[in-house]
Amino acid sequence: TKWRAVAQRSRGDAVIVVNGAEGEPQSKKDRVLMSERPHLVLDGAFIAARVLRAGAVILYIGERHDAARNAMLRALSARPESERRLVTPSAAPARYVAGAEAAAVHFLNEGIATPTNVPPYPFERGVGAAPTLVQNVETLAHIASLARTGQAPQTTLVTLAGAVKRPGVLEVEAHATIGDSVLRAGGAIEAPRAILVGGYFGSWVEPEHAWNLPLDADSLRRHGLGLGCGVIGVLPASRCPVCDTAGIMHYLAGESSAQCGPCFFGLRALADACTRVAERGTNPEDIKRLQRWAGEVRGRGACRHPDGAVMFLSSSLHVFAQEFAAHRAHNMSRSA
Repeated sequence: TKWRAVAQRSRGDAVIVVNGAEGEPQSKKDRVLMSERPHLVLDGAFIAARVLRAGAVILYIGERHDAARNAMLRALSARPESERRLVTPSAAPARYVAGAEAAAVHFLNEGIATPTNVPPYPFERGVGAAPTLVQNVETLAHIASLARTGQAPQTTLVTLAGAVKRPGVLEVEAHATIGDSVLRAGGAIEAPRAILVGGYFGSWVEPEHAWNLPLDADSLRRHGLGLGCGVIGVLPASRCPVCDTAGIMHYLAGESSAQCGPCFFGLRALADACTRVAERGTNPEDIKRLQRWAGEVRGRGACRHPDGAVMFLSSSLHVFAQEFAAHRAHNMSRSA
C-alpha cells in the first residue's frame, strides 16, 4: 500500500498531502465534508503524520472552494501548536486533472498542476523529493473514524446530480443501491434515460440495470463500474444524450495537460467528431470512426486523463447506441 511504501522510506521527512482539489464539475462531497467536518479530516491527516513520521502536512484545497478552505483553516487554528506548525495551506488550481496524485505533487513542487510520468511515484519521490502520501479528504475522515471507534465506517459520500428533486451530497450505507440514493434525493424529476456512475471518468448505465446496483466497490467492480469521485448523475429522457456527450467531451479535451499527442490531439479530434454528429446528424461512418479513434487513444497517454475520457465516450456510444444511430442535427441547445 501507499502507506507502507511511505513508512518504509520516511526518515522523519515524509509529506502528507490532504487532497481536497475536487476538480470534477459535478462532485461536491469533498468540499461539503471539509466544510461540515473539518476536524475529522484534520484528525485523519495528523494520524497519518504520526504513523508515517511526516514532517509536513499540506492542505491542498481547490482555489474556488472558499467555504471549505475557510472551515479547514478555522479548525486548524483551534488545534495544538504542535499540529499547526506542520501545516501549509495550498490552493489547488481549478483544473480537472489537478486532483491527480502526480499533478498535485508537480504543482506543489513546480507550480504547474500537470501529471508527470511515473515512476518515480509520489510515495517514492514526491514533494521536495520526500516520500509523499497524497490522500483524499474522505479517506482521511474514514481513518479518523476508524481510530475513534475501532470500526471501519460503513458509509460513503455521494453527490446526486442531474434530474433529481434535491441534488446534493448524501451519506449512504455502503450497500445502499443507486435507486436508494436517488430516492433519498427526492426521486427523479422525470423518467431517467441513463445514470452516470462515477462522474466524467465514469460510465453510463441503463436505469433498469442501475437501480438495484449496490454502491460498494466490489459490487460495482463486478459490473465493470467504479464510484470514482462519488457522482451519481441522472440524465432525464428529455435531454439529448448525443449533445451531452459532445459537450462533456469538449470539456475534457479542454482540460488536457497538453503533454502528449493522444490527449491533446486525440481528445480534441474525438470531441470535434462528437460535435459534428450532434450538429449535423449521423452518417453511417461516424460511429465506427469514433469507436476506432477511441481505441487508438486508449492506453497511449502520458497520464490517465485520455483513458478516462475515452471510457466515458465508449460508455456513451454503447448505452446511447440508438440515439447516436438515429441522431438528427441539433443546435446543441439541449446539451449540458
